[in-house]
Amino acid sequence: MNAQPTLFRHAAKTTRSRFAIFACLALLSASALAEQMPTLSHPDQLIDETRKFLEQATTDYLRRSDIAGRHEIEVNRLDPRLRLASCDKPLTFKLESPAQPIGRVTVRVSCEGSSPWSLFVPGQVRLFRDVIIAARPLKRDSTLSAADVYLAERDVSLLTQGYLTSLDQVLGNKLTRPVQLDQALAPTLLQLAEVVRKGDQVVITARSGGINVRMPGEAMSDGAPGTQIRVKNLRSGRIVKARVAGPGQVEVAM
Repeated sequence: MNAQPTLFRHAAKTTRSRFAIFACLALLSASALAEQMPTLSHPDQLIDETRKFLEQATTDYLRRSDIAGRHEIEVNRLDPRLRLASCDKPLTFKLESPAQPIGRVTVRVSCEGSSPWSLFVPGQVRLFRDVIIAARPLKRDSTLSAADVYLAERDVSLLTQGYLTSLDQVLGNKLTRPVQLDQALAPTLLQLAEVVRKGDQVVITARSGGINVRMPGEAMSDGAPGTQIRVKNLRSGRIVKARVAGPGQVEVAM
């Protein structure tokens, strides 16, 4: 009468033993599989490392170029489903475009380890500087005064035509095109204002080595500093070409 319970106990013990064996085999198989499969890199890790690279690259560029200003870095999010094998060597980073880390940028992130891969990570570096801004709408040919402009912070990565950072670069110069209120002034919008007008009495200076000869003249056209105009020598009556040196001053080569 006790044989049947004993048989059941034996069968249960055998089942538990087999289950334990199967569990151990499953754990061993999973462990072996884990050793064969590479660890995956999460996209957020790549974004963090790319941001660190851009921060260092931007700081170095501003220091080399002696550019004052503050900057902000944004790295675009990657597809969260992206899975890359972890790299058994330090990742390498290279700025693909543009040549300098300002504006929209693309960074090539590469693994050169046993499971190599490369990934292009887009981002943006904003550089804020104080630049010259129009204080009011201004017409073409306006000669700029201190009342016409002011300094204000702008993201210069958006100023594709260039920008100016000093009042000395604009005061007394003339606009080549109209500008709007709060528009940043680009170098292409300016030209030197004429300091000599047609009909002005000027002093002509002829230089040769250490010898300077001066004579009275009359400007035959308008001229800005550094430009060449036609001038009449009032002593000889001859028309010569002279370089405008400043208000009422022109120079000729002997």
